[in-house]
Parts: sequence; C-alpha cells; structure tokens
Amino acid sequence: MKEENHQETQTERLTANKPFMLLISAQLISNVGDWLHLLALLTMVGLKWQATPWEITMLSLCMAVPMLLGGPLAGYLSDMMDRKALMIGSDLVRAGIVMGLVFAGSLWQVYLLLVAKGVMDMLFSPAKSGKLKELVPPAQMDQAIALSSSIEQITKIVGPAAGGLLVAAFGISVCYIIDSATYLLSALILLAVPHVGKFRTERGQVVGTNPQERGSFRKEAGAGLRLIGMMPAVLSGVVMLVAVLMVLTIADSQTVTLFREIPGVSGDLLGWCVAASGLGTLCAALAIGRKGSGKHPLVLMSAGAILMGSVFVSAALVTEYGEAGLWMNVMLFGSFTLAGAGAGLVFIPFNSMLQRRTPEAYTGRVFGAVSSLTSAAVILGPVAGGALVTASGAVIAYVVSGVLTALLGAAMLVLRARIEGKDKRVLQDLQESVA
Repeated sequence: MKEENHQETQTERLTANKPFMLLISAQLISNVGDWLHLLALLTMVGLKWQATPWEITMLSLCMAVPMLLGGPLAGYLSDMMDRKALMIGSDLVRAGIVMGLVFAGSLWQVYLLLVAKGVMDMLFSPAKSGKLKELVPPAQMDQAIALSSSIEQITKIVGPAAGGLLVAAFGISVCYIIDSATYLLSALILLAVPHVGKFRTERGQVVGTNPQERGSFRKEAGAGLRLIGMMPAVLSGVVMLVAVLMVLTIADSQTVTLFREIPGVSGDLLGWCVAASGLGTLCAALAIGRKGSGKHPLVLMSAGAILMGSVFVSAALVTEYGEAGLWMNVMLFGSFTLAGAGAGLVFIPFNSMLQRRTPEAYTGRVFGAVSSLTSAAVILGPVAGGALVTASGAVIAYVVSGVLTALLGAAMLVLRARIEGKDKRVLQDLQESVA
C-alpha cells in the first residue's frame, strides 16, 4: 500500500511539472498529425497509386537515411545549442514540408519531401530527449518515459482511426493540411517551455575523456558512442534493439503488401490494425509506468521480443489460411495488439534505462548515436524485406522476421544474468574511481 501511494505521489508531482507537461502536450498534438499524415501517405502510395514493394520500401528509407547519416551531428548540436530553439525551428520547417505533400504528384516528389522532413526529425528528436532530461528529476524518469510513451500510443490509436474517417470523408489532402497545422501549434506551445530546465547540468567532461581534447567535433560527436560502450547493460540493450528493429522491419515495412493479399480486404483494416498496435503499446506503457522497469530492463526487452516474434508469425498464418471477414479482422486486431504490447516491453524499458544512465549534458549525443544505429537497422530491414517479399511473398517475410525476433529475445534472456553482473561491476568501479 505504501509503495502504491508513493507511486501515486510521484505521478502527481510529475503531472504538476508545468514545463514537462507543456513538452508532452506539444508531442501529443504533433504526434496526432503525424499519424494522420502517415496513414494518408500509405493510402496514397500503397493503395491509390498501387506502388510496388520496393517503392513502398523507399518511403521508409527516405525517412531513415537522414537520421543514419546525421544522428551524431544532430546530437552534438542539441547538446551545444538551445534545445528549445531547435525544436521550434524543426516544427516550423516541418509544417511547410508536410504541406508540400498536398501538391505532390509523383513518387519522386514524395521521396524528396520525406528526406527533407527526415532532416528536421533528426534535429528534433535528440533535442527533445535532452530537454526531457533537463525538465524531469531522475526519480521520476520511469514515469516520464512511460507517460511520454503513453502519449505516443494514444495518438497511434486515435490518429489512424481519425485518419481513416478523414480520408473517406474529405480525401487524403486534408490529413496533410491538419498535420501541418499541428506542427505550428506544437511550436506555439514550445514557446512557453523554459530555455534552461531545472535539472540542466554544467557541461563537464565525460568519464574517460581528456578535457584538452574537447572542442574537436569528431571527438565530441563520438562521446555518445564512448559512453554507450562503457555501460554493458546499455550496450547490450542497443545491440538487441538494433537487431530486433532490423529483423522486424523486414516484414513491418511490407504490412500494406500483406494486407493487399487478403481477398476482399476492407480499406480501413490497415488503420484499425495500426491503432491496435498502439493500444497494445499503451497498455505496456501504463503497466511499466506503474511497476517501473529499473530492476530488470533486459528481462522485459527479451519478453517483448519473444511476444512480438510469436505474434508476427501468427498474423502471417491468419492472412494465409483465413478468410476475409469479421473473424479474420478480430484475429488480426488481436495480433497487432499483442505485437504492440511486445514493442512497448522492448522500447520503453530501453529508453528509461538510457535516460537514467546518461548524463544530461551528453543526452543529445547518446540519443543521436542510438538513433543513427537504429536508423541503419530501419534501412537494412526494409531493403531485405523488399527483396524477400519480391522473391517469396509477404507471408514468408512475416514468418521469417517473427521467428528471428523470438530467437533474439530468447538469446538475450539466456545471456542477461552475465551482462547485468558485468554492468554492476563496471558501475562499482566507476563509483570507486570518482570517490
């Protein structure tokens, strides 16, 4: 009972943190718009323009390449510049870019706009992670990450459903216009966020870095990777995250292709299944926010990978051997819900662990490095997925990715105790060296 009261008190204090609430309010608004525009984009390219699997794969590549190439640079800028200004500037530019999709008449125009938007996403993401670290005390970081993830998943539920209704009633362009407006509103809200958060720290040196070497961009940008390499649990989490993403995106990038193979499939089934995955991740976020993930994040990540892998295989089998109708819709909705829960168990504990273990002054560089690595996985996965789908079909792609994901989770579960033991020893050595 005391523990529950303590958690409730922590949550109350977190929600009373006005700068943090402004930050996630801006996130809520822009995320709703993002899902509207993403569903409209998939509908336009995948269903209206009947793009090939490789052309659909290119959508993911255009969004991921900027982060792959510029992640460390964006992280460096977010640690050295005004994070608030970076976020507002990114929102304003993205508003114009998304509006440009209204006038896009070819795939190449769409690709160029997505690359430009990816550059702005690249600048925004590490700046937001760093600002979160500035605004939230360490004791409330689990709750903050869970609340932020809950916001993301609520928008993932509401956005595609609303997008489906808007596309059906008013057409695809309306979704782009609304998304553009949400970026403008997000920028307006961010104006009220303080330039310097209460928990911002002095820009001191990283353990193991010579102060005389500071100032070199290459060394400063590489500080994120050096920090990750010094923390065995975080390093293992990054390796697992990258591997899971690469395997999952083999199939995930071809969801539209899989749904096209269902005879008589409903046009709005894709939107409902995307919303279902958001519902599953929301449930995982709420559970993690209540129970916490600090003690055994690698266990939760392993369980999530096993769950996701199993569900991907079952979804493929349902589409292959089932018949279109209410029963198939229910089965797919349930499968995507469980897959979303598995994703929450992988990503939320990892993000919490990364925020807790990273010094605030280097949050941008660490998250920029992680974003660059995960973007590499997001690029390689769809490329492999496009090749596999072209050669063997979407069902095989889903089965292969599901089996490999489950095996990755099982392998991490077996190695977890050894990794955590080594991480504990490294942490003790660092504490002794500081003392």
